[in-house]
Amino acid sequence: MTEEIIERGSGNVFADLGVDAPNEMLAKAKLASAILDIIEHRKLTQHQAAKILGTDQAYISKLKRGSELRRFTLDRLVTWLTKLDRNVTLIVKPKPRTQETAEIQVSV
Repeated sequence: MTEEIIERGSGNVFADLGVDAPNEMLAKAKLASAILDIIEHRKLTQHQAAKILGTDQAYISKLKRGSELRRFTLDRLVTWLTKLDRNVTLIVKPKPRTQETAEIQVSV
């Protein structure tokens, strides 16, 4: 019988998988999830959502599938949230000295 090894995650699946720019990718994933939650809550079709967001239905489909998330800019995702009647607040502050690099964090 092979013994399973369970490793505790870091809280960022992108970092755990060794993806480039994991904090940015996690931020994008959280913003995308918020957008999709609003679309679902409003019971919008992808076509209706695309019209509100000023984009093509194909982009909504890509967002929903999570494919090509890297190609969505943070600016685009934030703009879409405002088009969905959400306020977005960005806070800029110095990183703690104990933190190696600055990062992007999203709280939804």
